[in-house]
Amino acid sequence: MTDAVETLRSFNRSWTQRIGVLDDSFLGSGRPLGPSRLLFEIGRDGLGVRELRERLGLDSGYVSRLLRRLEDEGLVEVRPDPADARRRVVRLTPDGMVAHRDLDDRSEELARRLVEPMSERRQSALAEHLGQAERLIRAATVSLDVVDPASPRAHEAVAAYLRELDATFSEGFDAGEAAHDHADLSGTGRFIVAASDGVAVGCGGLRRVDAETAEIKRMWVDREWRGLGLAGRLLRRLEDEALDLGHQRVWLDTNRALTPAIAMYRAAGYTDIARYNDNPYADFWFEKSL
Repeated sequence: MTDAVETLRSFNRSWTQRIGVLDDSFLGSGRPLGPSRLLFEIGRDGLGVRELRERLGLDSGYVSRLLRRLEDEGLVEVRPDPADARRRVVRLTPDGMVAHRDLDDRSEELARRLVEPMSERRQSALAEHLGQAERLIRAATVSLDVVDPASPRAHEAVAAYLRELDATFSEGFDAGEAAHDHADLSGTGRFIVAASDGVAVGCGGLRRVDAETAEIKRMWVDREWRGLGLAGRLLRRLEDEALDLGHQRVWLDTNRALTPAIAMYRAAGYTDIARYNDNPYADFWFEKSL
């Protein structure tokens, strides 16, 4: 861990210096990094203020101050959401569109200057290594949040999970059965959504079987996020939640088509047991003592 921490700190110092994070005028735009980043993130289509906070991981007070500055410059408008007056949305003004395009052009030019001295082989290596580093850092900073199973975030994650099952299983998947099971996660169970920049990239739930046993349900990680350790983190968190609820063991079932998941469960200490339910899509049943 020490080597990884020191390498990351060294990279952060080098990179922030070279891209001008420390300058009062980021990329020569006339404004520092904070409001520039916010302007870029709002984008051409606008964004909800809450989504903006979640995506950038900023507190509401700081975001409000940055938005106020951009409003004073005539670059953004903040209005109530037409679909929900309790929420606010922010959109770029015509001047904001021009500033956004200018910021994008300046960022592109800086990136070109940084890679231009490299050979094509080294440019390719840089792209590959930075891409992998970004994926690893993003996976490590994914939040695992306990949410209401009936919340929009939970439904977003479960809908993506069910779509994947329907595409993966040779016989398809009946989402109606899953809706009934999902209701069992309320009350005595738990539901966790893994989110990156406010977007659900994984989920998992716990259903109470009895005082000793909880069943893990809806365990899913988006395809783009696999191979980065996120599934293992999510599984361990569900086990911790089961312990917190007073359970001594967990059960789960899975389909034969989900071979990476089967391998992960066995590597994590799950053992095969006899069928414990009538799930028509299950081929394997597992148990782990906590």
